[in-house]
Amino acid sequence: MASKKKPVCKYGAKCYRKNPDHLRDYYHPDEQKDEEKIKPKKTRSTDKTSEPPAKKTKKTIDDFFGGKKTEKSEEEVEKKKEEKEKDDSPDSDTEETSTSVQPEVSDEDIEEESDTPPPPSPDDVAENIKRKFLVEMPEDFYEFWEFCKSENSKNPNGKYTFTKRNNSKFLSPFTFNFVSRVSNVLFFLDLQQKYMGVKRPYHILAVLEDLGFKLVGPFDILAGKHKGVTKNSKGRQPNYLLHWRYYYDPPEFLTVIKGDDRKQFHLGYFRDDPAEMPAFVGSNAAADSCVIMPKGDNLFGAVKNCIDDRLKAKDLEKTKKSNLEKIQNAITDWAKKKNYPLETKTKKMKDRDKKVVCKSFHNAGIVVPVDANEVGYREVPETPESKTDSERNKNMEPLEELVTLVQFANDECDYGEGLELGMDLFCYGGKVFHSMISHLLPLAYQFLGRHEYAQIIEAHLKRRQHDADLNVIMKY
Repeated sequence: MASKKKPVCKYGAKCYRKNPDHLRDYYHPDEQKDEEKIKPKKTRSTDKTSEPPAKKTKKTIDDFFGGKKTEKSEEEVEKKKEEKEKDDSPDSDTEETSTSVQPEVSDEDIEEESDTPPPPSPDDVAENIKRKFLVEMPEDFYEFWEFCKSENSKNPNGKYTFTKRNNSKFLSPFTFNFVSRVSNVLFFLDLQQKYMGVKRPYHILAVLEDLGFKLVGPFDILAGKHKGVTKNSKGRQPNYLLHWRYYYDPPEFLTVIKGDDRKQFHLGYFRDDPAEMPAFVGSNAAADSCVIMPKGDNLFGAVKNCIDDRLKAKDLEKTKKSNLEKIQNAITDWAKKKNYPLETKTKKMKDRDKKVVCKSFHNAGIVVPVDANEVGYREVPETPESKTDSERNKNMEPLEELVTLVQFANDECDYGEGLELGMDLFCYGGKVFHSMISHLLPLAYQFLGRHEYAQIIEAHLKRRQHDADLNVIMKY
């Protein structure tokens, strides 16, 4: 029999490993091929089983491919990428060319996405946002919008509006017409202040722009920017699940404020379950790393804490510092009036930390239900360490073995293991892992009853890209 000529795979018919060497060297009960048709390698060692087993060292999934990515190692990798992009780019001086790369998608994926009609837009704005982003927004989201409207009712989520009423007094008609058409209006306001003695008007959006911030994502629905958009600037129907979804944004993270394009800094709500309200507001700089840093319990606290960090900069101009302090006071007053905490780490966030079963590569942690018998999560087993691409390719087989172990964990209701492994692969990045991620994460989310996240990750993997321009509803 075939099983006498080669050992039986210990995983049997449930084996997920597709490595040709593994399929050739081990017998699987359900394989239909005749063993005699498979020729073994001539260089195969016959006395391999007589060698003493190598001493194992305790490693975890964090050690896979050289360990968990740190911000330092990530910066080195991205620095090399940027240098390569500059060499390949015809115009490396512009911000757009230095921050954009080709998306990891095929023409088939683009065509498939373009044929998917966008969800309907009901009159109720909260329901409209839920239809498009598959989650409900918390109260502080709408309150922050009201806060911005109180400062500028015409354009609460856009850049500072340059109008004749507040700025043309000191400008000629020609200069006003020119300035009103450029994107960086604040540059001209600064020139007014420096050379003409005209004090730049205090304005919340002007201050937010000093921070490099702009309200995006679900805020665009509140602003009505989606209305009338059937095709975006790329000629495709908009997929709102990808609207301002950066490369390292897991399904649990929803961007609501974008920052500078160079680092791809952005703020967003992080929630463990799509049926729950956000656990915190976090930040990520997608050009640097996958790490998500908690910034506060709500948007008011997150923006204030970002202002606090900016005020610590030694190179901050006196005028900008004054404006930042004004908006900081305005945010503080509004938050206190509405009882929103402003600490970076609130009691609610600390309580959530106690439920985290593992940190994961993005450091925000993973929360899954675990019962009294500790059923629900098991740690991902040890894996070989890989520091180079050749070692990574060599160790793909142990990784495939982990995927098989996840299948067994799912059979025993330990769904958290598949979520952890899939999320770590997602955070590590690389199209080479997309096939495994597509197998692990959607299944884990479905088992956990987080079906919306399964839908989001499937859409993201089709058009995952290292880019700063992620506006899917912009039209020209």
